[in-house]
Amino acid sequence: MNVLGISALYHDSAAVLVRGGRVLAGAQEERFTRVRHDAAMPLQAVEYCLREAGIAAEELAAIAFYEKPMYKFLDRILTTSLATWPWSLAPFLEAIPQWMAVKYWAPYEIEKIGNFRVPVRYATHHEAHAASAFLPSPFEESAILTADGVGEWSTTTIGHGRGKDFALTQELRFPHSLGLLYSTMTAYLGFRVNSAEYKVMGLAPYGEPTMVDKFHELVDLREDGSFRMRMKYFRYHRSLHMPTRAMERLFGHPIRRNEDEPLTQFHKDCARSLQEFVNEAMLRLARRAHAAFPSKNLCMAGGVALNCVSNSYLLEHGPFENVWVQPAAGDAGGALGAALIASRDLDPSFERVTMEDVYLGPAFPEDEMRAAMEEAGLVYTRLEDDALIEYLAGRLEEQAIVGWFHGRMEFGPRALGARSIIADARRAENRDRVNLAIKFRESFRPFAPSVPEDAVNDWFAWDRPSRFMLFTAPTREPERLPAIAHVDASARIQTVTRASSPLYYDLHRAFQKRAGTPVLINTSFNVRGEPIVCSPRDAVSCFLGTHIDVLKLGPYIAEKRDVPGDRLTVERKRRDFAPD
Repeated sequence: MNVLGISALYHDSAAVLVRGGRVLAGAQEERFTRVRHDAAMPLQAVEYCLREAGIAAEELAAIAFYEKPMYKFLDRILTTSLATWPWSLAPFLEAIPQWMAVKYWAPYEIEKIGNFRVPVRYATHHEAHAASAFLPSPFEESAILTADGVGEWSTTTIGHGRGKDFALTQELRFPHSLGLLYSTMTAYLGFRVNSAEYKVMGLAPYGEPTMVDKFHELVDLREDGSFRMRMKYFRYHRSLHMPTRAMERLFGHPIRRNEDEPLTQFHKDCARSLQEFVNEAMLRLARRAHAAFPSKNLCMAGGVALNCVSNSYLLEHGPFENVWVQPAAGDAGGALGAALIASRDLDPSFERVTMEDVYLGPAFPEDEMRAAMEEAGLVYTRLEDDALIEYLAGRLEEQAIVGWFHGRMEFGPRALGARSIIADARRAENRDRVNLAIKFRESFRPFAPSVPEDAVNDWFAWDRPSRFMLFTAPTREPERLPAIAHVDASARIQTVTRASSPLYYDLHRAFQKRAGTPVLINTSFNVRGEPIVCSPRDAVSCFLGTHIDVLKLGPYIAEKRDVPGDRLTVERKRRDFAPD
């Protein structure tokens, strides 16, 4: 049976197609529309999934949605608005037209995908997160922890899974939310909510934890893992503006920084203190989960589970031997969880399949890659795999920055060797080159390294797989890898296996023969404010609009030095590289 899972209307809309428990295809809508965090109904992602599976909409057994929109609107949103009236009037008046025009009618929009012949099934938001964490995990049984902003009412849940079944037995409810705490502080520090939380995480190592006591004032965090927000400091439940004047008084600093204004030591110390608080909160929740379900294993999902620093802290200090985090832990992964629940309930052939990789997006034929290069007037060369790897390893040793486009696109927020920008991790200047001349982003932002899984312990204090960039580890010799070692010598690592990504693995080994290390910078193939590239045309556009030196598009290689000046975009000419 074919089941289509959908997440939509709030953040990172996505579609996933599951058959008998096996994930056949999955993609976020933003990759097709080129609208960052696109929340629209994922029609292009749905079309891709059906095409990849070779089926028509009427061949679906069900469409599964990742939450219950009617319940969310009629229960939580109306109840909260009435409880905080009249302060909630402004956001209520803004939200109601959107709800009545789009979100209230979501069930009918979903049915249209199947021409009204396919039944629609609904999971609750955190059930979808929990399913996305446990059912594709490598564990036969496991405790489960989910944490995000808010679903219908739940913000945090604890449960347990065994075999094909799982249940959530404990929850914390809105407005008490670690996800909304993090988003509020993201806004307070001058970054964009639901977009730049990872910037706050990257900023934290530059600060000192001088304000942790203030976060304990914001949130009553108890030893048993439960917590309650002191709502006099927050207004996300009744306003479009999250921080409050009471928060300003508590921290002694105004809410005034615009996104492009300089960051001060206050911002760095606040980010560090927030990270320390979240680390402790998640650790206490994990201990609570272990007390309820004393397993060796823990599965996690929800937006808070994308905090790789917190994940590593929990693994190091917590009671679980093994922690598995859904690679698409945010809303996009909810589409996967909803599809897996429906597939399990409807399909007698359902079997759990471990998620070994996330290469679930579209691949493109050679003729489309060639056409994209020719349309742009690029000079290109086609190379067989061995020659291609040797050529790129040599160019990386020469300090070229490479745009790497290979195979099926990744599902989830991380580039993992299908749509990546890669560079030599031995040169500190490469961090600035990629940040400022290619990504056009803040210079404090760190880069993740990719490393062969069978060599990870040689270079990092890490002894297990980390295939999805969801954990950090200390760098053993940070002076040898300055482009990926953060200011605290940590690194958010991706371990690469030949089984899941043979060409990417071989590149690391070929580079090691030349440079003495198999570690490479791996960052997403995009520029600031844009989604990761999806198609060959997206990749060519990014290549021409940045200071990427070499484009690998499938078996084809193009060099920037061979591109005529009139083919370079105006944006690239304007943004000449100049370090801060």
